[in-house]
Amino acid sequence: MATATRDRPVLQAFQYGFTLFSALSLGVIGLGFGSILLLTIAFSLSLGAGVQITQVQTLVLGLITVQGIGCPVIAYTYIKLRPVIRAKLREVFSYSADSGEFAIGISVPSLREAGIVVLGYASAMGGLVVVAAIITTLVSLFGIETATNQAAEIGMENPDVLLLLIPASFLLIGPGEELLFRGVVQGRIRDYFGPISGVTIASVMFAGIHYPALSGGSVTGKLVAVSALLIPSLILGATYEYTDNIVVPSLIHGAYNATLFTGLYVTVKFSSELSSAAGTLTLG
Repeated sequence: MATATRDRPVLQAFQYGFTLFSALSLGVIGLGFGSILLLTIAFSLSLGAGVQITQVQTLVLGLITVQGIGCPVIAYTYIKLRPVIRAKLREVFSYSADSGEFAIGISVPSLREAGIVVLGYASAMGGLVVVAAIITTLVSLFGIETATNQAAEIGMENPDVLLLLIPASFLLIGPGEELLFRGVVQGRIRDYFGPISGVTIASVMFAGIHYPALSGGSVTGKLVAVSALLIPSLILGATYEYTDNIVVPSLIHGAYNATLFTGLYVTVKFSSELSSAAGTLTLG
C-alpha cells in the first residue's frame, strides 16, 4: 500500500507529461500528414507527368491536403483509436482512469450560439486592432523586422488567389484546424488539466505551429507575430469550451481569416484608387 501511495505522484506526473506530449504530437501529426500528402502529390506530378506546380497551386493543394484532409483524418483517427490506446496504457501502467469517453460536439448553431459567433468574431477583430497598434509601436521603438504569413505573401503577389482563400477560410481552414486543435488537442489537455488550462495551453500550441508559416523578418519579429495570434486563439478556445460545439469556433475562425484576406485583397488590388480617394475625402 505504501509503495502504491509513493508511486501515485510519479504516475500522475507521467499522465500529465504524456497528455501534453500526445496533444502536441496530434497537432503536429495532423499538419505533417497533410504536408506529406502534399509533397507526395507534387513529387508524383513532377516525376510522372513532368509538371512543376506553382506557388499558387501549392497553396491550393496545401489547403486541401492539410486543412481539408490531414486535420480531419487525424482527429477522426484519434477518436476511434483512443479507447484502444487507453486500455493498453491502463494494462501496462496499472492505473485507474476515467471512462475514456471522448466526443467533439458538432451541431447547427442555435440562435444563442449564433450570437456567440458574432461576439467572438467582434472580439477577435477588436483584439486584432489592439495587437496591430502594439506591434506598430514595438516596430517603431525597437526597429523589429516583422514577419509575413506565406499565404499572405502569395496573395500579395497574386491578388486573385485571395478571392479563393476567402471561401476556403469557411470551408477548409476554419473547420479543419478547429476540429484538430480545439476539438482534439484542447479536449485532450482538458482531460487532465481542466478547461482553463486546456484553452490556454492549446491556444499557445496553436499559435506556435504558425511559426514555420512565417517568412522574412527577424526571430524576434516572428515571435511577436506568433504572440499576436494568442488573442484570437484564446477566443476560439473559450467559445468552444463554452458552447461544446466545434461549429462555433470554426465560423469565428473562418470569418476572422476571411476578413483579413478581404482587407488584403482590397489593399493590394485597389491601393492606388484608395490613396486617390483618401486624398479627395480628407477634410482640411
